[in-house]
Amino acid sequence: MTISAAVATLLNQFHAKRPMRAWSLIITLYGDAIVPRGGSLWLGSLSEIMALFRVDAGHVRTAMSRLTADGWLKRVKVGRNSYYRLTRREEGSFTAATQRIYFADEPDFDGRLRLALLGPGVAASVRPALERFGFAALTPATFIAFNEPTAKLPKTDGLFLLHAEADDTARALAVAAWKLAPIAQHYRDFIARFAPLDAALDKHSRIAADDALVARVLLIHEFRRVVLRDPGLPAALLPADWPGAAARQLAGRLYCKLVADSERYLDANAQDEKGPLPAAEPGFRARFAPK
Repeated sequence: MTISAAVATLLNQFHAKRPMRAWSLIITLYGDAIVPRGGSLWLGSLSEIMALFRVDAGHVRTAMSRLTADGWLKRVKVGRNSYYRLTRREEGSFTAATQRIYFADEPDFDGRLRLALLGPGVAASVRPALERFGFAALTPATFIAFNEPTAKLPKTDGLFLLHAEADDTARALAVAAWKLAPIAQHYRDFIARFAPLDAALDKHSRIAADDALVARVLLIHEFRRVVLRDPGLPAALLPADWPGAAARQLAGRLYCKLVADSERYLDANAQDEKGPLPAAEPGFRARFAPK
């Protein structure tokens, strides 16, 4: 399969999903490619980029109106031109998401699970409080966490906190409580979807700049959808056949193959209020870098 054919297949798969969410793809574009280069993009440049994804100008205008109304983006008018950047609210959200997407951090784990058991008559309001403190529900009365809460849980009569050593039973509890089976399947689907592009890039060394940008954004669009649902459990609690590491390796390998040519497209075609986009921030090159 040629590189162009592999990219076209990815685009077909994106459009096969209904409804086609142009607004979500635009957010991926901003977070992955625009924020590292100053964060602002001219609407004309955005429309040209989205045309590469077979998204017409009408869908782009509708998506930008929605994103602005919902507080994701803010618009700046300069003469007759409109420029958009993330709102301050969403900049913070993207900082946390960026760490999860591009950097594989092994969470602290002391080898013990934390169990929260709810006795009869405990108020239902305790359950969402436990989830805010990092606990996952195994049953309506049993919650587990893999590290200590960041703050002390409020004292509640009938709430019992216990510790359990991590073993095969604890791993099975984690699979059930954090509902890992569907997440694992999403990782496998991601690998199956992007493996042909990986093979094509190994066989053909050159890729067009516009194909590189399309492939890069679709890669991150699909990877972030699964990685941000992943609870990020320590390796000791994951199934032996957990596909998350293989999916991350594939994403990193592809990203490194695509990034230079995709940046070349942005250099030539993307503008903000001052003209061509500035160079990417220094930390950008650390994405998916091996530790």
